Amino acid sequence: MSGPAPISRRPPAPLLPAEDARDGALVFVVTILCFIACLALVSALAANRTAHGWRTELKGSATVVVRPGPNETPDAAAARAADALAGVRGVGEVEALEKEKAEALLEPWLGKDLPEDLAIPRLVTVELDAKHPASAASMEAALQAAQVDATVDDHSLWLKDILRAGLLAQSAAIAVAALIVAAAAAVIAFATRAGLQARGDLVSVLHLAGAEDGFIAALFQLRFGRMAAIAGLMGAGAAAIVAGLFRLIGGEAGLMPVLPIAWSDLLPLLACPIAAGAVAAISARTTALSLLKEMT
Repeated sequence: MSGPAPISRRPPAPLLPAEDARDGALVFVVTILCFIACLALVSALAANRTAHGWRTELKGSATVVVRPGPNETPDAAAARAADALAGVRGVGEVEALEKEKAEALLEPWLGKDLPEDLAIPRLVTVELDAKHPASAASMEAALQAAQVDATVDDHSLWLKDILRAGLLAQSAAIAVAALIVAAAAAVIAFATRAGLQARGDLVSVLHLAGAEDGFIAALFQLRFGRMAAIAGLMGAGAAAIVAGLFRLIGGEAGLMPVLPIAWSDLLPLLACPIAAGAVAAISARTTALSLLKEMT
């Protein structure tokens, strides 16, 4: 005789359904938030690198405005200034710009047709030693010793403006990213609260079966953490594609020469899924524990 037919056992159903009609909208919203946050992060990195590059470039150079004496031509005065600066310690290459180059620099403000009697000062460009650059005071002392009427611009004023602009750009990008993180946490908290309230009967049964609040909160923590991680992956991927297009289409400087994007700026986006999942998990657990205390 054959024995009793084996009883087929189905795996136990999850306490929370695998899918919910509202999950798609929630994933879409978190994906958009992660996309904007990633673009803000890339902008902050580009602003920091650009400000650092401008600071390095300005600190490595200086401009000298030379005014000729009463019995001296502008070219002769510029040549004397270049000779005097060439002997200063910490000064590299020195070049006295010709009249045409000086006029080209003034063209955006004065136009092309300059009056013949307009006294255009000569400019001397100075490349400074990267390790031990000469100071403005030492260059001015050398010019005074050579009896050259000139003004040294070491770009310190421009440096302050650039550093301030770079700091403002970084701060704005970081503030946007922080606001987006707070918005994502609020969205997850709202979804968690709605999910708990919709499953009040299940929560009551779990409490009667001896389940603690921490166990129930962990269910929502895992659910929303996983969803946010997937949304973070999609948002980071979309942001990487957009930033990569900016980098490719515009060539070396990208489509935004003021804030050129480097390929290295995309590497931090790899952390977006982990960060999104962590923020969602913490928000879901905190909200669930708070609401469960109110329900008991």
